[in-house]
Amino acid sequence: MADNSDNKPKSSNSAAPDWTVPAAGTEQVKRLKPAPLTPQPSSPASTTKPKPKTVSFELRIPSHLSKRAEVVLIVIAVFVVGFGGGWVGAAVRHYDGVTDVTENKVELKGEATVISDIAKNVGQSVVSVDVTTQTQSSNSNDTDPLDSLFGLGGGSSGTQTEEDAGTGMILNSSGLIMTNRHVVPDGTTSVSVTLSDGTVYNNVKVVGRTPDSSSIDVAFLQIQNTNGHKLVPVSLGDSGKVNVGDEVVAIGNALGQYQNTVTSGIISGYGRSVQASSSDGSSTENLDDLFQTDAAINEGNSGGPLVNIDGQVIGMNTAVASDSQNIGFSIPINDLTGLIQSVEQTGQLQVPYLGVLFIPITSDVVSQYNLSVNQGAYIPTVSQNNGQATVVSGSPADQAGVQPGDVITQVDGTAINQSTSLTSILDKHRVGDNVSLTIVRNGKTMNINVTLGATPSS
Repeated sequence: MADNSDNKPKSSNSAAPDWTVPAAGTEQVKRLKPAPLTPQPSSPASTTKPKPKTVSFELRIPSHLSKRAEVVLIVIAVFVVGFGGGWVGAAVRHYDGVTDVTENKVELKGEATVISDIAKNVGQSVVSVDVTTQTQSSNSNDTDPLDSLFGLGGGSSGTQTEEDAGTGMILNSSGLIMTNRHVVPDGTTSVSVTLSDGTVYNNVKVVGRTPDSSSIDVAFLQIQNTNGHKLVPVSLGDSGKVNVGDEVVAIGNALGQYQNTVTSGIISGYGRSVQASSSDGSSTENLDDLFQTDAAINEGNSGGPLVNIDGQVIGMNTAVASDSQNIGFSIPINDLTGLIQSVEQTGQLQVPYLGVLFIPITSDVVSQYNLSVNQGAYIPTVSQNNGQATVVSGSPADQAGVQPGDVITQVDGTAINQSTSLTSILDKHRVGDNVSLTIVRNGKTMNINVTLGATPSS
């Protein structure tokens, strides 16, 4: 992706609970352009023609030539029938081809109309998010440039102000907005949003953002006073029904200046895990369970909706592969519904908390740790994690009896695999929910009930 706060394929292995060790890659998909269409010729007017007259005749052949003549006549008849049949068949195929072209033209026109309608209807629920941040920087004006080059420090510290832009989507008529966490990073001092009609709201409140260690890159904003303006919320779809090849539309604030830019494409894959980083490489994060799409996601599009052809939001645009073309990533909306409900009902962002470090299981992980299962979330032992705890003391997981070396294979019957991560399942729940974990321990399967807590602020 790529504006100053908005460049992502990003993860962090900080010592926060429910963080993951990355274990996957990305896939490149090319979409072929359709062949040019040929216009259909106008159909001739229908007329009634008189029936042709029937003429009968008798061909007399001398008896000594009759057998040879019969053979010749049969051959000629077969040739005529074959030629005529082939000509008729070709004519029918040509006619069918013209019909196919007409149908393709109608379908193409219909697709363009659908995208136009989506841009019009969903676009009014998409906002530009303008952010001012302050960060500490080193003032090297009074130092030797070589000190900075070789990391020797020096100079005085100062405050650097930056302005960045992203995208958000309206969730309700009261002015609740959802965007990416990296759009409103730590150090944000002011946020304003601009509606599609040009209306600007200043002093927008940052309700909350997921911890930097979370693989769910989301933040929530609140317009303080709508001034009676009618806000139109997006319609949320069901990302669980999305299939590879489904057509999608991405809407966003491209390059931070072209508001509500619309691009289209397909779902190229799902269940992707990437390690995303900022443009300067100063921060990274693990993002799991993502949609991959070839709909262009440009700088400034972070936080914008990925929409199906019914105009429903099925994802939030988050990251792009910087070294490839048209490989973008979006968070499935089902992974965000629990957080959305939490904010709408309590006015606060409460992220469900289990309290473990886990590794998504792949064939390499199975081999490396000699596991007996090939899917799930593996909690490494302390020795495998360089002496650091993998089950946080006093956490919900610890209190319920989850142990290092366990493999969590299901949550409430939902299997954990490369397309559905443990984090994405937990984030569909709310703080206080009771969940049943299916765990494999020393080759034996058991169920453990856990009451999810709230992620600590530190």
